[in-house]
Amino acid sequence: MESFYRTHKYLVEHVESPVKRDLMYQINKNSRLVGIKGSRGVGKTTFLLQYAKENYGLDRSCLYINLNNLYFTEHTLREFAGRFYDQGGRVLLIDQVFKYPGWSEELKYCYDHYPELKIIFSGSSVMRLKEENPVLAGLVDSYNLRGFSFREYLNLMASTQFPSYTLDDIIAHHKSIAQEICSRVNPLDYFPGYLHHGYYPFFLDKANFSENLVKNINMIMEVDILLIKQIELSYLPKVRRLMYLLSVQSPAPTNVSQLSKDIQISRATVMNYIKSLKDARLINMLYREGEEFPKKPAMVYMHNTNIIYSNRSVQVDAQAVRETFFYNTLHKDHRLNMGSKNAQFLVNREKLFRVQGSVPRSRINPNFYYAVDDLKVGSDNLIPLWLFGFVY
Repeated sequence: MESFYRTHKYLVEHVESPVKRDLMYQINKNSRLVGIKGSRGVGKTTFLLQYAKENYGLDRSCLYINLNNLYFTEHTLREFAGRFYDQGGRVLLIDQVFKYPGWSEELKYCYDHYPELKIIFSGSSVMRLKEENPVLAGLVDSYNLRGFSFREYLNLMASTQFPSYTLDDIIAHHKSIAQEICSRVNPLDYFPGYLHHGYYPFFLDKANFSENLVKNINMIMEVDILLIKQIELSYLPKVRRLMYLLSVQSPAPTNVSQLSKDIQISRATVMNYIKSLKDARLINMLYREGEEFPKKPAMVYMHNTNIIYSNRSVQVDAQAVRETFFYNTLHKDHRLNMGSKNAQFLVNREKLFRVQGSVPRSRINPNFYYAVDDLKVGSDNLIPLWLFGFVY
């Protein structure tokens, strides 16, 4: 146990990366079992360590453990939690829980037998904590940890403290909000950097971001998807091939039949792999209104703009980047469907949005909202694209 305390002390004392404070404050303090889901690279480990540092310091009642530790090949989680509990432990922060066989049953045992113990655990976004996990149904509160929004990236890089705004606030008051922000900083100086490398916190490391992102994407496919979805390792090349084909075509209508031929797998398997890539937050699926999985999506987008840039062999399409940013930043709290006519997106089944690079030279359609790139301050239904990065 002492070795775990020493590791905890060292990690908590040295954690310096920025934390997602909004999520930290959202966690229900009365919840005894909390799951933090997120794709690889968004900072789940940092979040757990910052949670310990800000709420408990080095108090021994709180302990961080990583289930990748070889100790847990010989000892059970319930055994460890019981020892920790008997020594006065009351908050156990568990990282990489999905690597541990039977983790759901072990967590339930701890929940049932250690009534004063609070457990916060991290896991892959591929995990289904509620929909497909009857063992923990009704017990776990699940939260999603996302990568940086443009607002969070700007606050970090420009040392500002801008708040987030609801979509309704942005639509109704975008001109005054943008004027206030632009009076203190020029967001267009930072926006290209965010689109290229600002979503994943590991851009702060001094290592090569692009290489790390490629490794991250491959680890998601090799470990998260194959392990959790129980796909045989021999099928990994087909998953990777599918990801590549989707990335070079994105955004584009989904031709499942052609993908099936190219990869030499069945249409049903193509759709299952697409769903797995979506659950892993490598891609997003855009459906026509009234449709959903298992129907094929109308369009496939990369999950975030950084992934677009990771494919160096493909020239980056500026419009693809704009639409991907818009989709990624809004889909956290809003329903997006394929738009109609000249609008790419229907948001919350009522608002049509057209995403484009510059202010329209022809007639402005009063029935659309325009998300316009390279625009600092908008007017009427012309809204700067970057400002949608302030919705969280």
